[in-house]
Amino acid sequence: MIGEDTSRLSLRVDRFRDGEWSSELDRLAVEAPLELRIASDAGAKPITITMRTPGNDFELAAGFLYGEGIVSSRDDIVDVRYSGEVLISEEDRHNTVVVTLRPGLEVDLKRQERNFTQTSACGVCGKESLSALGLPDCAPLPLETTITPETLRGLPALLRGAQTSFAATGGVHASGLFDDNGQLISLREDVGRHNAFDKLVGQQLLAGRIAELRQTVVLLSGRASYELLQKALMARIPIVAALGAPSSLAVEIARSFNITLAGFLKPESFNVYAGRERIRG
Repeated sequence: MIGEDTSRLSLRVDRFRDGEWSSELDRLAVEAPLELRIASDAGAKPITITMRTPGNDFELAAGFLYGEGIVSSRDDIVDVRYSGEVLISEEDRHNTVVVTLRPGLEVDLKRQERNFTQTSACGVCGKESLSALGLPDCAPLPLETTITPETLRGLPALLRGAQTSFAATGGVHASGLFDDNGQLISLREDVGRHNAFDKLVGQQLLAGRIAELRQTVVLLSGRASYELLQKALMARIPIVAALGAPSSLAVEIARSFNITLAGFLKPESFNVYAGRERIRG
């Protein structure tokens, strides 16, 4: 295997095309475990292990903690770093992120406990009980941000054009953040849908721009599932669009908390499952 960067690698594969075999290099998206720990007044504690594509790990950690309600602002985070343990390998140190929380921050870790390793496909797997899936006491989102059908239909092309890892490997999801005029603000990619979303939110949190998400649109490269709508609600993102289908629970969350949810977004059409009022025209 020939490493390209931490998020991709190349290896030689046997390819069959037009009746002939050949040996060629193929590029793969890297999938590796990341352990997230928090350090607070109560001491240091592992929170979860997720399978992710290396890169933007600090954003992933911050976005995860924000989505879980452990932190609510940039000021809640004192420091984010890789593990400094001297008894583990360099590779393991870069697969362990420690987030130090501000003194005095009360943290209820019981809700966030996982009973097993989180996969790259599921953001809520391993919750200790069904009650732990309950949404926090969030208010419905206001109707301040709107978008035109033409702008919405133009987002898939902008997302695909910015997906460098997908172009190289074909093996990652993406979450793209746009303003209501269709300008791309940021994009993050990962083998896990929820990781890509967490990286996007974490980036904005660490940059002190979390409040600005209230006037944005997020586009998901795949389907819109429960955990992604939950994360959008926590981040107060009013418009969520997906290239694929929404789940029934995703629609339920969108309708309950006044999130605009569009699915099967294509250049020529899309479906609206909730919040039609935000789409002008």
